[in-house]
Amino acid sequence: MGRILGTKTTKEGKVVFEIELGYEEALQLRGHIQNIHVFSEDVADIKTNLSQRGKNEATKYFLIPRELRNNLKFNEKVKCQKIETDSKIIFVYVVDKINI
Repeated sequence: MGRILGTKTTKEGKVVFEIELGYEEALQLRGHIQNIHVFSEDVADIKTNLSQRGKNEATKYFLIPRELRNNLKFNEKVKCQKIETDSKIIFVYVVDKINI
């Protein structure tokens, strides 16, 4: 798990973060240095559930809470990333928005 060591604001109103990561976590970026999103697991405050269906409950689903379903394109390809820490598993899904 990373942490922010310091911040400073630029003249353009952007915020520059100095971030410390463990070596293994840094490797998970696979060299990508653009389209980086910083988030904290402490911000996640909307409750939802996991669901199991099928024979021997072999199929697992992440349920999207009603308040987060707006502007989602369903029945489309979705990208997913799994991040494992010592105590948690974090799933990140990338879903295209509906173009209105």
